[in-house]
Amino acid sequence: MRELVYVVAVSLDGRIAAADGDYSAFPVVGDHMDTIVTRFTDTLPGAALSALGLTPPVDRFDTVLMGAHTYDVGRAVGVDSPYPHLRQIVFDRRTDRPLGPGVERAEGSPAEVVDALKARGGAGIWLCGGGILAGALADRIDRLILKVNPILLGGDGIPLFAGALGGPAGSWKLVNSSPFESGVLINEYVRS
Repeated sequence: MRELVYVVAVSLDGRIAAADGDYSAFPVVGDHMDTIVTRFTDTLPGAALSALGLTPPVDRFDTVLMGAHTYDVGRAVGVDSPYPHLRQIVFDRRTDRPLGPGVERAEGSPAEVVDALKARGGAGIWLCGGGILAGALADRIDRLILKVNPILLGGDGIPLFAGALGGPAGSWKLVNSSPFESGVLINEYVRS
């Protein structure tokens, strides 16, 4: 069965962005970036893939899920189809606003959409963000890949899991941890 994998950058204080949604404090240079480019190529935006001359293998993930606020980050800078190499599904209650080419509006609750996706064949499902969507899907996430960055974003920032958790709290087992000289630590967890 397909896995739902939450791959996200997070600060030491558990925030995925500042209160205003800004995530520019996360370093995009350093030795950790080689691992992101090689191990998580499917998670790179289309523009980054083009700039690097890469063709994504689309073997780790073939679908990306985004909350409306996460999707709006790209739209604010003119990117309305951030991951054209993946099936892009946005959870947006504003049904009157158009989405970019190749971007689908989720039909149903986050849990219903994920259950339907998991029942089909294919590669993994990447939960890109945000915190509210992750909170709603907490009981359906199979794997966490946290790019822990050596920064603090403050208590008003957007938490890794926001709002009420979907389902009961659970525990996780660390299966891989990769430290980098940049101070970034990539931790991978599976449900225990």
